[in-house]
Amino acid sequence: MTIFSAILDGKIPCHRVYEDDHVLAFLDVSPLSRGHTLVIPKERVATMGELSDDAAAAIGRVLPRLCRALVRATGCTDYNLLQNNGEAAHQAVMHVHIHIIPKYLDADGLGLQWNVGTLDEPEALAGTIAKAIE
Repeated sequence: MTIFSAILDGKIPCHRVYEDDHVLAFLDVSPLSRGHTLVIPKERVATMGELSDDAAAAIGRVLPRLCRALVRATGCTDYNLLQNNGEAAHQAVMHVHIHIIPKYLDADGLGLQWNVGTLDEPEALAGTIAKAIE
């Protein structure tokens, strides 16, 4: 049981901004910036790779609308979408969730450090990934 399961079960309240049969979006109680919103599927799986195509499509349909609404409602100029999968990727709640984190010119919000590497054997890697797609 995760905190998101408890929210879905009505055991913990949340500040809902959107809900349909497949998706729930609510304000993060520990926001990185004003308007920080979490978007979760009602399907209870830990990582994006475990999510059904239908649940993923439901999130994909609503995510652009939520982003547009957040920009209109908060006046933010930009925003980050963040989705982590697994402990090594800094996932703290083991239920698929996407953060919409507004960025304001006068505030930090989400800070990122992008440590680039090199692309080794790209043709072989691309081919291996392509073959692994079901």
